[in-house]
Amino acid sequence: MCGLSGEIRFDGGRPDLDAVRRMNDRLAPRGPDGEGLWTQGPVALGHRRLKIIDLSDRGAQPMSDGADGQVTGVFNGCLYNYRELRAELRRLGHRFVSTSDTEVLIKAYLQWGTDCVDHFYGMFAFALFDHRTGRLVLGRDRLGIKPLYLATAPGRLRFASSLPALLAAGGVDTSIDPVALHQYLTWHATVAAPRTILTGVSKLPPATVRVIEPDGTHRDHRYWQPSYTRRPEHEGMSPDEWRDAVLEALRVAVRRRMVADVPVGVLLSGGLDSSLVVALLADEGQRDLATFSVGFESAGGEEGDEFRYSRLMAEQFATDHHELMVPSTEVSDALDAAVAAMSEPMVSHDVIAFHLLSRQVAEHVKVVQSGQGADEVFAGYHWYPRLAVPERNKAPEAYAEAYFDRTHADLARIVQPHLLPDEDVSQRFVRDHMAAPGAQTALDAALRLDTHVMLVDDPVKRVDNMTMDWGLEARVPFLDHELVELAAACPPELKLAHGGKGVLKEAGRKLLPAEVVDRPKGYFPVPAIKHMAGPVLDRVRDGLSAPEAAARGVFREEYVAELLAAPDEHRTRRGANGLWQVALLELWLQKHGIS
Repeated sequence: MCGLSGEIRFDGGRPDLDAVRRMNDRLAPRGPDGEGLWTQGPVALGHRRLKIIDLSDRGAQPMSDGADGQVTGVFNGCLYNYRELRAELRRLGHRFVSTSDTEVLIKAYLQWGTDCVDHFYGMFAFALFDHRTGRLVLGRDRLGIKPLYLATAPGRLRFASSLPALLAAGGVDTSIDPVALHQYLTWHATVAAPRTILTGVSKLPPATVRVIEPDGTHRDHRYWQPSYTRRPEHEGMSPDEWRDAVLEALRVAVRRRMVADVPVGVLLSGGLDSSLVVALLADEGQRDLATFSVGFESAGGEEGDEFRYSRLMAEQFATDHHELMVPSTEVSDALDAAVAAMSEPMVSHDVIAFHLLSRQVAEHVKVVQSGQGADEVFAGYHWYPRLAVPERNKAPEAYAEAYFDRTHADLARIVQPHLLPDEDVSQRFVRDHMAAPGAQTALDAALRLDTHVMLVDDPVKRVDNMTMDWGLEARVPFLDHELVELAAACPPELKLAHGGKGVLKEAGRKLLPAEVVDRPKGYFPVPAIKHMAGPVLDRVRDGLSAPEAAARGVFREEYVAELLAAPDEHRTRRGANGLWQVALLELWLQKHGIS
């Protein structure tokens, strides 16, 4: 619902208010409806507001706790159960002056301290300054749906809802982090928290509360992590019972995400996931629901839209449907705008689709629900069946074989030596993550990694960045934490059935036509990028031949020349265009003024 920023000093100095203002200004697209700045002692907090809950000025931020001013905070996101929490907190003696979920957050912290996050259903990032102790408390939701970036320097910490906002403040170490670069090139542009591609910027990990003391020391508490094991309470459940449990959990998740003081629409691709969201909303009595789809012109013999499926759903459920067809000639121009909106470089083609679609959607509504996340949570990708075969202790190797774009040896001929770690740091991360307690089978270990790492720092980040650049809030019911807990406990064979997402497809059969449930998996295809043609290729050539690229020296010159000589031939192990991955990083660095 907005963007937050701030600075805290640990050296006895005052925060740089001009730097906080610059961060606030850079966050303006995330919050076009209002702005605020508050400072006291060593702390300054900034906020940009998108009015969704409590549209009055009483919901403005930064917000303090009444006359006593014990806590001042800024908040990004939505607490879907804020009404229930407000009623509970009133019974406990708290008084409210607004109907905003931000005030509920602050009162919840006063009541329960850092354990307040255990009471929240929602997506959120927040910063709370506790005047009683001088502590700064930062928190992020369980699935990392809302971002929180950090930049430290001697005697201070700055934080913001986007990485470019921190760059606007200045004083950031913008050198490339070699470990992050290794992950970027190995994991299809994903860089796992707390790292980013820049050495001087980090991310607060999902499901984490960080308490920062007045002297700058801090402690982290990870407050949530499903076990990915079979649980006693589900013992003996039949496939039909699992189907019904999943459908009911999704129904609750969708219902929760309708909480708003403004209309809520749906991004409708016509696939199983978004179609289920529309069907459940119709089942709940929603009428004239606004739905939105995007498509691209065909190229290279590949279709660029899936309108026949989204139209089928729109007709069946009588939605107010909107389509956006993007000519190939516009993709290059759209690319620059999408790259500017990226907090971190993202290579998936649907970044551009989401950005263009969000521009259109924002003309009609301020909030949409999206089907993002279902493939990771319910094992929908084509590589998951291969990960169900190995023994549990072979999971890291099987995952690397199925998922990695490149091997460590491949990177030696791509990256300049000074930016190549001595060991396979990406594989080590996977091995360490999969070695953690829980995750009963190899597939459970893979799904845990994908849901809590890869999903957070690729698809989820994409949706947030692209929608919020137009002042549009996207809500993701498939990442409702109770639904994720249920899916994590579901037997793997039920998820793998019917070519993936089996239990979800069975739930879909109760509401959707077979043509949608059993259709081949689709994506947001952007053929002009996939096949590196026309103006997009020209833009890529310009970026890679720019003086900045040569001065930066990230990639070996002979490798870049090889890619440019055959733009559509070099594919990663997962089939992605190798030139696009290399070029996108350079385009992002140039777009954000990083030398």
